[in-house]
Amino acid sequence: MEVLVAEHAGFCFGVTKAVDTVYEQIESGNTMNIYTYGPIIHNETVVSDLEKKGVRVIENADDLQKLIAEKEKNSEGGDLQGTIVIRSHGVTKEVQKLIEETGLEIIDATCPFVKRIHKVVAEESSIGKSIIVVGSANHPEVEGIVSYVTGPVYVIDSPEKAREFNESRELEYTVVAQTTFNRKKFQETVEIFKNIGYNINIVNTICNATDERQTEAEDIASKADVMIVIGGAHSSNSRKLYEICKEKCAETYFIQTLEDLHLNLTGNVKLVGITAGASTPKNIIEEVQNYVRTNF
Repeated sequence: MEVLVAEHAGFCFGVTKAVDTVYEQIESGNTMNIYTYGPIIHNETVVSDLEKKGVRVIENADDLQKLIAEKEKNSEGGDLQGTIVIRSHGVTKEVQKLIEETGLEIIDATCPFVKRIHKVVAEESSIGKSIIVVGSANHPEVEGIVSYVTGPVYVIDSPEKAREFNESRELEYTVVAQTTFNRKKFQETVEIFKNIGYNINIVNTICNATDERQTEAEDIASKADVMIVIGGAHSSNSRKLYEICKEKCAETYFIQTLEDLHLNLTGNVKLVGITAGASTPKNIIEEVQNYVRTNF
């Protein structure tokens, strides 16, 4: 039996930068508080390890307000002591302002591809264009993107929603995508807007790493008898990988760690494919790969 592991699996550039930034703060001997805004990545193993090393997660704007209140109670009126790392998803303009008000040292690890989208939507909306974001409305990255729009903005999460879209055809629209969105669904969504007759300017903001990862996963899944997708339960890009693989390989498993894998392979299985989302550490991929090679 052959085991084929995707070359483009595991941490992408943006996630690597964000995670490394936090570990560098720990290893630098920084004795002050180290915070991240939201879990640094959607991977419970990594987040748990950081928590054991003293890193605290600020979950939402309410937590920031509490820190600001704590600062204001300080009799000396001084800033809070510590560092806050903004994760690769980025944050909304409102949250950015609150973070600044805490007085904490800020390290911005927002992915450059996400920063680019902020710039695009800010510029396009400033000249009167309406913005369509193709992505998941409740995803932190999309929430951040929407906050940089100064005019009308719409979030569409599927081709079906695009068919239901019923706004003015007299307006100009700029269409961007969540960096980890399914590339085929993005293309399909864009075609629907075109066919309906909307005046759209398309900026394909799906990042290169996502495109490569999805293309390779689809290729492997189309040849595999069994496909394993490793990713965090709350990882958007991992779930999309699972959807892509499932379409090509009925026997597709979605797991977070080796403990979740319960394979019952028959002699008819000739090829097992393995891929992983952008928030999956290399060691977990290797554990799964070694287990399959050794036990089947």
